[in-house]
Amino acid sequence: MIVCDIGRGLALGSIPVAFLLNLLTLEQLYFVALLTGIFTVFFDVSYQSYLPALVDRPNLIEGNTKLEITRSTAQVGGPAVAGFLIQWIGGARAVAVDALSFFLSAIALASIKKPEPEPKPSTASGTSGFIPEMREGIEVVFRNAILWRIAACTATTNLGSNMVFGAVFLVFAYRQLHLSAGVVGVVFALGSVGALAGAFLAGWVVRKLGIGPTLGVMVIVGGLALLATPIALVGAPAVILATTGFIEGLTIPIYNINQVSLRQAITPDRVQGRMNATMRTIVWGTIPLGAFIGGILGTSLGLVQTIVLGGILSTLAASWIFLGPVIRLREQPTPVMA
Repeated sequence: MIVCDIGRGLALGSIPVAFLLNLLTLEQLYFVALLTGIFTVFFDVSYQSYLPALVDRPNLIEGNTKLEITRSTAQVGGPAVAGFLIQWIGGARAVAVDALSFFLSAIALASIKKPEPEPKPSTASGTSGFIPEMREGIEVVFRNAILWRIAACTATTNLGSNMVFGAVFLVFAYRQLHLSAGVVGVVFALGSVGALAGAFLAGWVVRKLGIGPTLGVMVIVGGLALLATPIALVGAPAVILATTGFIEGLTIPIYNINQVSLRQAITPDRVQGRMNATMRTIVWGTIPLGAFIGGILGTSLGLVQTIVLGGILSTLAASWIFLGPVIRLREQPTPVMA
């Protein structure tokens, strides 16, 4: 995680340096985007795998809640701070501030005093190497009925939602609803506020409903909110989109905090990284696919039809939770420590 932070800081820091030297090119921006994306993948898998080493298994929901609150807070405030910095000191210098933030993150991580368990890269059979370890990560997920259903549910809802937000939502908002960029910005901001509220409510909701029902209900509510998006054509489009966006934003962290905590609790420490890498590949792999499909459907079928299909698919994703063992979980299962 520290190396990834330093790598992202150096990559982003190269932009203002090249700008000051009048050497900045579009090719460099592409390369920096590629590097930061690679480092982010490693960082995200690592931090989800690292949390069980920092907190006891019964406290995973609280730990993930705190992480999500900080992430959501940054998501709410980040765009506003970025806009202010760009206007005040210019784009290149604003990127320099962004680069500095990654170095500060690395310092914060380095200040953690709790010892981390030694990595155990070999498989259960003692075999080492990229392919055997990757195969073990895949087996950990697909041999566990809870893990693969969570993977399928998250992948399906990501597919449906990105058919909309990854392809047609902005076109729908601008061309059919005739909203201004400022209004659309407010809609997205309210979605981020909903995400922050959801992060605070995640623990309370799971205590009221149980972990399995919480996952299923959040997917259904979020899917129905997405499905309701075309109602904005009837009237008060800004209000409708702000409301549906807030509801969707509210459900996402409640679902994510609890499903990530569940995954961490039932996975042995030795394969946390492999499990998280496999899950991330599955559930994020449908994001670009959803945008691609949404673009094709938006062109061939129409914007509203694509939004409806995406909403239906996102809602039906809950069937992976309801038609299996996940829905029967009321509390976190007995933690696995080995």
